[in-house]
Amino acid sequence: MQRLQAFKFELMPTGEQQHQMRRFAGSCRFVFNKALALQKENYEAGGKFIGYVAMAKHLTAWRNSLETFWLKDAPVHPLQHALKDLEKAYKNFFEKRADFPRFKRKGQRDSFRYPDPKQIKLDQANGRIFLPKLGWLRYRNSREALGELRNVTVSLSGGKWFVSIQTRRDVETQLPHDGAVGIDMGIARFATLSDGTFYAPLHSFKRHETALRRAQRVMSRKTKFSNNWKKAKVRVQRIHSRIGNARRDFLHKATTTISQNHAMVCIEDLQVRNMSRSAAGSSEQPGKQVRAKSGLNKAILDQGWAEFRRQLDYKPAWNGGHLIAVPPRNTSRTCPCCGHVSADNRQTQARFLCVECGFEENADVVGAINVLRAGHARLACADTSPEVRASGQEPTEATIQFSV
Repeated sequence: MQRLQAFKFELMPTGEQQHQMRRFAGSCRFVFNKALALQKENYEAGGKFIGYVAMAKHLTAWRNSLETFWLKDAPVHPLQHALKDLEKAYKNFFEKRADFPRFKRKGQRDSFRYPDPKQIKLDQANGRIFLPKLGWLRYRNSREALGELRNVTVSLSGGKWFVSIQTRRDVETQLPHDGAVGIDMGIARFATLSDGTFYAPLHSFKRHETALRRAQRVMSRKTKFSNNWKKAKVRVQRIHSRIGNARRDFLHKATTTISQNHAMVCIEDLQVRNMSRSAAGSSEQPGKQVRAKSGLNKAILDQGWAEFRRQLDYKPAWNGGHLIAVPPRNTSRTCPCCGHVSADNRQTQARFLCVECGFEENADVVGAINVLRAGHARLACADTSPEVRASGQEPTEATIQFSV
């Protein structure tokens, strides 16, 4: 089995190299925005979507133009990859996987990618990497990058430069470990497993919220773009980086443990974007309980449910298992003992008491058990139903609930 994996390290560039990397990131951002503006103008004029090959010809013209001659100072492959990123963004929009592409702003996700491994040299023994038009850069070699080098992405985050090295290697197919587990996501408990164990929430943003508020207040009182304002902005960025790093570390440890100890992981197919949507409404139709909904949205986003799901999409496969996403409907209202479905079964947030048979258990554990049962039903329908196998479709929600 071939595995694509990225290894991220902190760079230690010189002052001149930092200056060059900022210019390269700015050039890629300029090409992306100029191509997006051209796509919009072409669409308003009644033209068809401009593909990558045709757009690459425009890039050649921009690099040879007297107005944008400075594009020649940047390596051409990262500029071309910026056009591919735009084409991918349009494809995701057309297939309804993402919103319409937006213009990039300076200071937000500044990065550029070298897609050609032939132009890159990696010297892991000495902790350095060679990149076109940058030369040799030192990096903090915290672990070995395993496999054949495929591409390299340089990014700026929290005032520090990082290099992400993607590799490809052949690995032995892992045998699945132990059995199956269902996971119920929550606020009071981050993740509750069907065997009764749970992960307490980290609350990374909540822990640093006071320090972040003070740093943002200090920054707001500075003259914009002054030296003091830039220093205050760096402090805000460092706090944001600390919040993100703590959250990612927590999620990676949790997902790794779950993936290594279970052959099948069942999780609710939650639409986090819809769940955390603002309830403020408009002036004509104001929302209800806006303050409570705002606090709930903040708590949901602080948990990192979407990133938790993303990591579980690939980690179980690395360990020989697989992930099954099930509809979340009635998972917390269904009695696992008698199957009775009622909103009265869950009278409080933490307590589940079936009004039909009297079964009592923690509400999150009940939800995890129902998620596991729904996952078994989905797996059984997908494996045994000849109609489903012939059509290649997923079993319906009604079929899963009936099977449960």
